[in-house]
Amino acid sequence: MAKAPTVQDFFNRFSTDEACLEHLMMLRFGNPMYCPKCGAEGQFAKLKKLPAYACPTCGHHIHPMVGTPFERSHTPLQKWFYAMYLFTTTRHGVPAKELQRQLGVTYKCAWRMGHQIRKYMANVDGDPPLGGHVEADETYIGGRRSGGKRGRGAPGKTVVFGMVERGGDVMTRVVPNTRKVTLERHILENIRSGSIISTDEWIAYRGLAKHGFRHGTVDHSVDQWVNGIHHTNSIEGFWSQIKRSIRGTHIHVSRKHLSKYLGEFEFRWNLRHAPETMFARLLMSF
Repeated sequence: MAKAPTVQDFFNRFSTDEACLEHLMMLRFGNPMYCPKCGAEGQFAKLKKLPAYACPTCGHHIHPMVGTPFERSHTPLQKWFYAMYLFTTTRHGVPAKELQRQLGVTYKCAWRMGHQIRKYMANVDGDPPLGGHVEADETYIGGRRSGGKRGRGAPGKTVVFGMVERGGDVMTRVVPNTRKVTLERHILENIRSGSIISTDEWIAYRGLAKHGFRHGTVDHSVDQWVNGIHHTNSIEGFWSQIKRSIRGTHIHVSRKHLSKYLGEFEFRWNLRHAPETMFARLLMSF
């Protein structure tokens, strides 16, 4: 397996804002490129006082950062690139305080950059439909359990539903509850008919066979973790990774922003077999 780029690799390639802008221009418009106004082919010249390029024939300006997370930002482009590099070379996420320290920006700026990058990672990852053999499960994230209450319905927590294709991609949704009508809707919308689905014994999953799925279960209440081809080990491993990361890195994530963090973790999970491509994929998807 190829290795992710090192910090030295990053700074050798993106040593200045100009190098970052040139790379962004090449990715988005090609080299050489055709002017969208006059149609002439040529090498666009960098403007001295603006992060833009001009057509050598008609003078039309192209702004490579328009339509990207950096479009309205006054933060240097190299710092944006480095923040994205950090997000793609960590296993447990990057808190705003770490971005503040690494980039030398204010906490408010670091917090905003982190959320912009998380939203962008989720958009790049997308949500293609799942199929084959899929595991489905729900969990509770965040909040604090009061009065020693455990299990489903513990107060102060956010319900998250997840589906993972065996050996493939994971998909999550923040949901209001774990009722059958809620979970079944996400299964029908995102898993191909005819697929195998493995779940636990929660009543919300009963009746999936009526929708054309081959459904099997494991009963965790009697310590049954595997039942033939059926288990939920993959999705539970994903939950464990997220919860460890939130406790150890972010301490707390509110319900309001949880979906952004889930999108970030989905991106890294879905590219777990090719970590060396994560940073490049983000850059190439503008």
